[in-house]
Amino acid sequence: MKKVIVACGGAVATSTVAANKIRDLLKEKNIPADVSQCRVSELGFKASGTDLIVTTAKVDRDYGVPVIHGVAFISGVGVDKTKQQILDVLK
Repeated sequence: MKKVIVACGGAVATSTVAANKIRDLLKEKNIPADVSQCRVSELGFKASGTDLIVTTAKVDRDYGVPVIHGVAFISGVGVDKTKQQILDVLK
Protein backbone atom coordinates (compact mmCIF):
# COMPACT_ATOMS: atom_id res chain seq x y z
CA MET A 1 0.00 0.00 0.00
CA LYS A 2 1.27 3.45 -0.94
CA LYS A 3 1.43 6.20 1.65
CA VAL A 4 0.53 9.75 0.62
CA ILE A 5 0.59 12.84 2.83
CA VAL A 6 -1.36 15.92 1.80
CA ALA A 7 -0.14 19.05 3.57
CA CYS A 8 -1.29 22.63 3.83
CA GLY A 9 -0.85 25.47 6.27
CA GLY A 10 -3.53 24.39 8.74
CA ALA A 11 -4.32 20.77 7.73
CA VAL A 12 -7.98 21.64 7.38
CA ALA A 13 -9.39 23.38 4.33
CA THR A 14 -7.23 23.02 1.23
CA SER A 15 -5.63 19.73 2.27
CA THR A 16 -9.08 18.21 2.80
CA VAL A 17 -10.18 19.17 -0.70
CA ALA A 18 -6.95 17.91 -2.26
CA ALA A 19 -6.88 14.70 -0.18
CA ASN A 20 -10.43 13.80 -1.19
CA LYS A 21 -9.65 14.32 -4.87
CA ILE A 22 -6.47 12.24 -4.55
CA ARG A 23 -8.38 9.44 -2.81
CA ASP A 24 -10.92 9.45 -5.65
CA LEU A 25 -8.16 9.38 -8.28
CA LEU A 26 -6.32 6.49 -6.66
CA LYS A 27 -9.52 4.52 -6.13
CA GLU A 28 -10.44 5.04 -9.80
CA LYS A 29 -6.99 3.77 -10.84
CA ASN A 30 -7.05 0.85 -8.35
CA ILE A 31 -3.98 2.06 -6.49
CA PRO A 32 -4.26 1.10 -2.81
CA ALA A 33 -3.08 4.01 -0.71
CA ASP A 34 -3.33 5.53 2.72
CA VAL A 35 -3.92 9.26 2.19
CA SER A 36 -3.47 11.36 5.32
CA GLN A 37 -3.33 15.09 6.02
CA CYS A 38 -1.06 17.29 8.09
CA ARG A 39 0.33 20.80 8.39
CA VAL A 40 3.39 21.69 6.35
CA SER A 41 5.19 22.30 9.64
CA GLU A 42 4.64 18.62 10.57
CA LEU A 43 6.18 17.15 7.41
CA GLY A 44 9.61 16.77 8.99
CA PHE A 45 8.14 14.32 11.50
CA LYS A 46 5.74 12.53 9.15
CA ALA A 47 7.63 12.21 5.85
CA SER A 48 9.58 9.08 6.78
CA GLY A 49 8.15 6.01 5.06
CA THR A 50 5.96 8.11 2.79
CA ASP A 51 5.82 7.50 -0.95
CA LEU A 52 4.56 10.97 -1.91
CA ILE A 53 3.87 14.38 -0.43
CA VAL A 54 1.28 16.62 -2.08
CA THR A 55 1.18 20.14 -0.74
CA THR A 56 -1.04 23.14 -1.36
CA ALA A 57 1.54 25.41 0.27
CA LYS A 58 5.02 26.29 -0.92
CA VAL A 59 7.61 23.79 0.31
CA ASP A 60 11.33 24.26 -0.31
CA ARG A 61 12.70 21.61 2.04
CA ASP A 62 13.88 18.23 0.72
CA TYR A 63 12.22 15.41 2.66
CA GLY A 64 13.79 12.64 0.58
CA VAL A 65 10.33 11.98 -0.86
CA PRO A 66 8.79 13.28 -4.11
CA VAL A 67 6.82 16.48 -3.48
CA ILE A 68 4.08 17.59 -5.86
CA HIS A 69 2.47 21.01 -5.64
CA GLY A 70 -1.26 20.26 -5.49
CA VAL A 71 -2.78 23.73 -5.70
CA ALA A 72 -4.40 22.61 -8.99
CA PHE A 73 -6.92 20.67 -6.91
CA ILE A 74 -8.00 23.98 -5.40
CA SER A 75 -7.77 26.29 -8.41
CA GLY A 76 -8.86 23.80 -11.06
CA VAL A 77 -6.00 24.92 -13.31
CA GLY A 78 -3.69 22.12 -14.42
CA VAL A 79 -5.56 19.34 -12.60
CA ASP A 80 -4.94 16.70 -15.27
CA LYS A 81 -1.19 17.40 -15.25
CA THR A 82 -1.08 17.18 -11.45
CA LYS A 83 -3.07 13.93 -11.46
CA GLN A 84 -0.65 12.45 -13.99
CA GLN A 85 2.34 13.48 -11.86
CA ILE A 86 0.79 11.70 -8.88
CA LEU A 87 0.11 8.56 -10.90
CA ASP A 88 3.64 8.58 -12.31
CA VAL A 89 5.11 8.60 -8.80
CA LEU A 90 2.79 5.96 -7.36
CA LYS A 91 2.74 3.40 -10.17
